[in-house]
Amino acid sequence: MSKIKVVQIKSCIKSKSKHKLTIEALGLGRPNYSNILPDNEQTRGMVNVVRHLVKVEQVSE
Repeated sequence: MSKIKVVQIKSCIKSKSKHKLTIEALGLGRPNYSNILPDNEQTRGMVNVVRHLVKVEQVSE
């Protein structure tokens, strides 16, 4: 299974509460935090909700 690296690039201070909860569910918290997650439909959906706050990179295993 492939993996993706999600990096938070913007703060979520003035974001909607749904976006803040999604950032927390992705394992992020403040700008420049990153997390390596499995590349599946659930993760891609969460990343799509907060695509303006994060950057996604493909990780080779």
